[in-house]
Amino acid sequence: MKVLVGALLVLGLFLGLPVSAAVIVASVATPAVAEEHRTLACEGVLPATGQWRPPFESAYTQTSQFGNRFHPIHKEWRLHAGTDLVSQPPGGQVVAASGGTVSAVGWSGGGGNTVTIDHGGGVVTRYLHLAAPSPLSTGQVVHTGQRVGIEGSTGDSTGSHLHFEVHQGGQPLDPVPFMLEHGAPLSGAAVGPSTPPVEELPGPGLPEDGEGGIGFELPEPGQPRRDSLTNPPRQVPPAVQALYAEAGQKYAIPWTLLAGIGMEETAHGANTATSSAGARGPMQFMPATFATYGVDGDGDGLAQIDNDADSIHSAANYLIASGVNNGEQGVRGALFAYNHAHWYVNDVLFYAHAYGGGLVLGDPLHCPGGPGNPDLPPVSDERVATMLEFAAAQNGDAYILGTNGPDAWDCSSLTQTAMAAIGITAPRTAQAQRDWLATGNGFRVPVQDAQPGDLFFFDSYLGPLTIGHVGFVWDPTTLASIEAANPTKGVGHFSYEHALDNNIFEIWRLGNINDNPKPN
Repeated sequence: MKVLVGALLVLGLFLGLPVSAAVIVASVATPAVAEEHRTLACEGVLPATGQWRPPFESAYTQTSQFGNRFHPIHKEWRLHAGTDLVSQPPGGQVVAASGGTVSAVGWSGGGGNTVTIDHGGGVVTRYLHLAAPSPLSTGQVVHTGQRVGIEGSTGDSTGSHLHFEVHQGGQPLDPVPFMLEHGAPLSGAAVGPSTPPVEELPGPGLPEDGEGGIGFELPEPGQPRRDSLTNPPRQVPPAVQALYAEAGQKYAIPWTLLAGIGMEETAHGANTATSSAGARGPMQFMPATFATYGVDGDGDGLAQIDNDADSIHSAANYLIASGVNNGEQGVRGALFAYNHAHWYVNDVLFYAHAYGGGLVLGDPLHCPGGPGNPDLPPVSDERVATMLEFAAAQNGDAYILGTNGPDAWDCSSLTQTAMAAIGITAPRTAQAQRDWLATGNGFRVPVQDAQPGDLFFFDSYLGPLTIGHVGFVWDPTTLASIEAANPTKGVGHFSYEHALDNNIFEIWRLGNINDNPKPN
């Protein structure tokens, strides 16, 4: 059963007050609201994750909210039983907010062309004023993100828009809090296409805990290419392929990417002579680079540059440290770091696709990172209270990698949705959220200066050189957290003390930012 923490209690905790004093002080003093700044977005669009998503793939604006209003055509007060959204540019494709069964499609009087989808459990969504519905039929099963029509202005409408409704048990609900609770806030941000449901994600075996169960396909090779033009991919020896697969699973990258490097460098160990530059081993490491990124791949207690297992695992470790999880640009950048040549990047990707391609576990958004913005006003106390209230309300929920609520979360979907509760659109994964803050949406603070609502990040299943976990500071005096911890603990109040000595442990404070700040 969820435990709902009142915003006043959370605000009292933020101010360092005893719980008994929180309500009294909050009733006589309101924290000053710092100036709001516009959110700095990462490059690209948000990935589609979870069972729910916004009903557009494009960016959009909200023009009319749920509630009683004066009808612009009928000139009387009526319940506006949904929210009006306008795609940017208008006339965009409308998609199903979740999977379900089409229960009605066609003309619905004032609603014009309308599609209704039954999602089970008494939950229904309706899509009104469509210029034309997609060729759907009653009883047809649709998946999340399947196209249901084109935004239009049919029926009682004064302009092109989508009137989006959510009903439960036959009663209309405000779609905004409903979608927020289901991990798909109507923030106006563009969200990429959803894929049809599959039993499990392709590519590397996903760990039970981590930064989020989303990924992106390896980018296609481009031009120029060099060696791959005349040297076709060779069959991978079974013992070497087993090492590629083992390292790929451990570091959550496609084994084919490691095979692409192995083919390009030494044809999977067939040509392991020391290069003219001094590179050695099957994955051709420079000794100085191996001294920093070399790992013990076979568990014998040694990291040896000429050992096959150590070399292959070290290559995976180096790719992770070079940002291979950070979208397509991250993959290209990591390969370029391996060998500073664009033809090399394209050769490796050509070979990787020849061996089957695959999914990189990480965020397709590219957040370049940086030092943060220490001059940014910190997020206001009241907004911190709202954010922590949302996170604490999920106390007792399950942890399931790749989920976005409403009853199960992973670490980064919980923090992402809590930030959405205060009007901030953040990336989906822990590493991307940290880099997004460092882009200029927040600033790093010393561990001893942490405050409630700060985000903590540390390395976990992806190895010691990248961030794999995120949570909120709840009470810095006791190092208490509110977080989606792992499958065993689920969501709740825990401690971040155990991670203080990790290779990476950082505290970041969110700035007082907003996707659509009020004009000055």
